[in-house]
Amino acid sequence: MVNTVASTSEQAPTVQQPPPAPAGASVSAAGRSPGLPITAAPASGEAMTADDEPAQDHGASANPAETDHGAAGAGSAALDGPLPAAAFDLLPDAVVVTDAVGTVEVFNRAAVRLIGVPAPTAVGRHLTEVLPLLDERGNDWWECSALSRELPRVIGQPERRLTYAGPVHDRDFHVTVRFTRVAGRLARVSLSLRDTLSRERLERNRADLVATVAHELRSPLTSVKGFTATLLAKWDRFTDEQKKLMLNTVNTDADRVTRLLAEVLDVSRIDSGRIQVRKQIVDLPARVRSVVDGKIAAGAADAGRFDVREEGELPEMWVDPDKMEQVLHNLVDNALRHGAGTVTVLLRGSDTGTEVSVADEGDGVSASNAARVFTKFWRGASRGNGTGLGLYIAKALIEAHGGTISVGRAAGGGAEFRFFVPAGGPVFG
Repeated sequence: MVNTVASTSEQAPTVQQPPPAPAGASVSAAGRSPGLPITAAPASGEAMTADDEPAQDHGASANPAETDHGAAGAGSAALDGPLPAAAFDLLPDAVVVTDAVGTVEVFNRAAVRLIGVPAPTAVGRHLTEVLPLLDERGNDWWECSALSRELPRVIGQPERRLTYAGPVHDRDFHVTVRFTRVAGRLARVSLSLRDTLSRERLERNRADLVATVAHELRSPLTSVKGFTATLLAKWDRFTDEQKKLMLNTVNTDADRVTRLLAEVLDVSRIDSGRIQVRKQIVDLPARVRSVVDGKIAAGAADAGRFDVREEGELPEMWVDPDKMEQVLHNLVDNALRHGAGTVTVLLRGSDTGTEVSVADEGDGVSASNAARVFTKFWRGASRGNGTGLGLYIAKALIEAHGGTISVGRAAGGGAEFRFFVPAGGPVFG
């Protein structure tokens, strides 16, 4: 059942103060017109009263009496009279409007697409015939919300998940309800519906991220725990070389955990739109050499496997040094892990920016997978030890600089990742 009492903050319905003065009355000292309120749909779990409503500018009149009676009649007519159904077709969300007894008056185009019922068929019929909605317990929503519609103070219900009992199969929608009242009397019931698929997709992505992180953490943490426990229990029985080998393994696994946690934090910032780019003058060739030297020093590859070249004069580049180095790390790591042969890093300068390509001589990326390599968790046929987040992060960081990134076929037959970054400039303020 839907709650209808407006005495606690946990209730579902939104509430309204007693009927206000006519819409044309003078503006109060608080700066808000005391006319009939028109509010946006409340947030889930929050109650909205008439005091929360935005001020409405109804104009002024030289004759206060004409203003009071004329505006009151106009306001009632606007809320209780015929609705311009064509205007609702411009809305992106599915909207269904009924009169006080539930007869459908408006069934916009988005509702037709979402529910699959033609508007002429829906208009004029009762809501329960066109859009039978059930709550989480399987109860009829229209019947259960009867008391909410009768209470003058209740102006709506926050978003909740309801099931549409369709003729072929059931579907879940996120539904927000608004009750329009004139002088305390229910005039209309408005429903806004959104499909649950997009939100479910986000929830699945979060679940996949958690599962991937848990899986990737299990292996290095098991290794760290095993080696440290063995060393503590049998320290005197091992030679110095054996101890060094175990400690190096622990150090490598700790670095892997640190890298994984950093990638998860980066994904969180990307998904929430909180990437911060701190631009400064950066020597890109020096950054490329630093990344390559780091891979060689870490034993990831021999020096002979890299070929770093420059073509043309590179402009002065204003980029975030840490994020640009992270992109280079991810692309070079990808070439070493999934590619073969020589890894070629080529920098080409132009008047507007710099293009960097990282190519290998492996099997490359097929045309069917080219659009998927920059998605989360994509790791291709050779799974390796990666999390499938590196290329996703690289793409987001390049786009945060206003650049582009793509993948194609290298001259040597492998994959070639190419990104362009505009030269940019200093940011003041």
